[in-house]
Amino acid sequence: MLSRIVKKLGPPEKWKIPVILISGILIGSGFYILYLSKAPSYLSDKPETCVNCHIMAPQYATWAHSSHREPANCNDCHVPHNNVVNKYYFKAKDGLRHATIFTLRKEPQVIFIKEEGKEVVNNNCIRCHKELISDYKLNNYTAEYDMYRKERNCSECHRETPHGRANSLSSVPYARVPLPESPVPAWLKKMTKAEK
Repeated sequence: MLSRIVKKLGPPEKWKIPVILISGILIGSGFYILYLSKAPSYLSDKPETCVNCHIMAPQYATWAHSSHREPANCNDCHVPHNNVVNKYYFKAKDGLRHATIFTLRKEPQVIFIKEEGKEVVNNNCIRCHKELISDYKLNNYTAEYDMYRKERNCSECHRETPHGRANSLSSVPYARVPLPESPVPAWLKKMTKAEK
């Protein structure tokens, strides 16, 4: 009975070979794209992953020389932490937007964070520094100033934390960052050099 169902769902006999070949090409291409894009690395929290896109080198370099280097990685600030589903949904949505922009070569010279990203960063600032911003012994603030302070984004005063003024490729031209290795196999590099 199962074999009859499989025969009904499968292609006609004369189409089997072309369907298998096309399916193999599509599946192989999909895996190759995943390999080239280093897709599995985006599931981690390693800061080096953000440098898979060379345009993020200034952000990585300035973070690596900031006070946030030891306690926080990129995802600690730029991804929501209210639950695992929302974290990976946000990473996927943001990553697909970035991948589309970089693939189409539409990246701007100066990178600015989107409003949704600003909200996530501000929530994470508060999440990590809540003791500091709520301890009145440390702050000596009046009640009026405290209300004003809570209505503002952290970045309004701490604009250069942790990235400094890095917003374009020209802001830190000599920064050393762990740029990813080329995904092109050595044998193909040799072959293309021999043709030139």
